[in-house]
Amino acid sequence: MSVAVLRRAARETLSGLPREFWWLWTSTLVNRLGGFVATFMALYLTLDRGYSASYAGLVASLLGLGGVVSSLGGGVMADRLGRRPTLLVAQTSTAASVALLGFVEHPVAIAGVAFLVGMASNASRPAVQAMMADIVRPEDRVRAFSLNYWAINLGFAVSSMAAGFIAEVSYRAGFLLEAGMTLVCAVVVFLRLPESRPVREEKAVAEDAVGMGTVLRDGRFMSVVGLCFLVALVFQQGAVGLPVAMGAAGFTPADYGMAIAVNGVLIVALQIPVTRFIEHRDPRRLLVVSSVLAGYGFGLTAFAGSVGVFALTVCVWTLAEIVNAPTQTGLVVRLSPTHGRGRYQGMYTLSWAVASLVAPVMSGFVIDRFGAEWLWGMCAVVGTAAGIGYAVLMRRLPATEESSASKASACDGPPNHRPSSEAPSAHRPSAGAPSAGAPSAHGRTAPEPESSTA
Repeated sequence: MSVAVLRRAARETLSGLPREFWWLWTSTLVNRLGGFVATFMALYLTLDRGYSASYAGLVASLLGLGGVVSSLGGGVMADRLGRRPTLLVAQTSTAASVALLGFVEHPVAIAGVAFLVGMASNASRPAVQAMMADIVRPEDRVRAFSLNYWAINLGFAVSSMAAGFIAEVSYRAGFLLEAGMTLVCAVVVFLRLPESRPVREEKAVAEDAVGMGTVLRDGRFMSVVGLCFLVALVFQQGAVGLPVAMGAAGFTPADYGMAIAVNGVLIVALQIPVTRFIEHRDPRRLLVVSSVLAGYGFGLTAFAGSVGVFALTVCVWTLAEIVNAPTQTGLVVRLSPTHGRGRYQGMYTLSWAVASLVAPVMSGFVIDRFGAEWLWGMCAVVGTAAGIGYAVLMRRLPATEESSASKASACDGPPNHRPSSEAPSAHRPSAGAPSAGAPSAHGRTAPEPESSTA
């Protein structure tokens, strides 16, 4: 491939996105580069503080529980207060709680502050996703979500390596560094990001009102949330089921590290070119294929007997993750009414947060009671079920955002001023959302519990 072709591809990938998006993207990258707590919390508690593995697991669960609690609250704040105030409150609160976590010593205090870190860090995610949907054109959102996802994984990869060196010097320095970089993110938001929440006319406020009841009554969207939960449950096994299964089979932590490193490397290397390939393809088909591929990618782990074969199975489900993450996030925006994006994104975030709590319990129970092969078989079944669910649920959804947007604009007027009776429901996609377009299951993306804020 010539240099000219590469330059053209890079220009097409990066051009056309608003300046505000790149500041939001920069905030995400800086935040992930400063990640420390999520990566080395267990080692800090067991090696530095001398607590038991059970206590470390409890603290990790409290981090996740805090994320569950704040998922919906962050979405409501993003819609009521605005995206920018929500980000500022969440990021400054995260910085303060992470710094405090580096100084508290009593086990009860550590557990309580960890819960606060989980709450504060997860509260910003619905606001980030809603802001991205606000400022990026529908036809560019797949690309925007993919670039943001790429930044998350690049930052995670760099911070994971750096955290190891920092931990050898001082765990507390790691906490303070993360707190400082999170404050930098807040400064970027304060100085460079204007409020993006769509402005409503006073007479339309009552008509356009979207509450949590609206979200819960949206049958199609809640079905999508359920399918997101199933997919997240599968992807979480890369962080919870895979290391346990490899350890039980006699492999070392270093072996697991080599296998799982393939995930981050592939995402950084392939996310952007794969996005160029899928950007204008039918999101319905992408979600079906990626769900099934994820299930069977983990299912193939049952036949792995060496680090190389484990790495090959990671390649399979990583490809599914690369396709699924931006497409699924974009579908959520597509089904969200313009003035309810925060709440809808909060519910989507909740599905990943709950999956992060259920997955460790599920994988441990299945491996202990039936063996790892049953866990991988269940992953294949769950992935297939999610794929079938997407195929059935999305039969009436237009293949592209452009088609649904053009129909809406022809029949209903500008999407940003549609009354609530025309808002997305179980049978109507939103006209103001993307054609396709979060989170990774391994402590980097989206809605799984971690101390990052973007």
